[in-house]
Amino acid sequence: MPELDLERARAGIARRESAPDGEWMVRTMTARNAEKTYICPECSTAVPPGVAHLVVWKDDHLFGAAAGLAERRHWHTNCWMSRSYRYR
Repeated sequence: MPELDLERARAGIARRESAPDGEWMVRTMTARNAEKTYICPECSTAVPPGVAHLVVWKDDHLFGAAAGLAERRHWHTNCWMSRSYRYR
């Protein structure tokens, strides 16, 4: 029986967050699983491979859950935690 990878198991579960700008699904991306470069929508700088970050999508998207998931974005954890609630 292979050993359970707790870090990977915890990272794969999205949690729901309520905020003034809507309902969001937030999933942790561990440094080990971060394999590509993304641009953070808050600060417009790179989230490079090997950096832990968050994958975020609208849970209350106007066109449904699938549309929200299709528009998911990768955020620096600090950018997400300190984001402004302006219209995007």
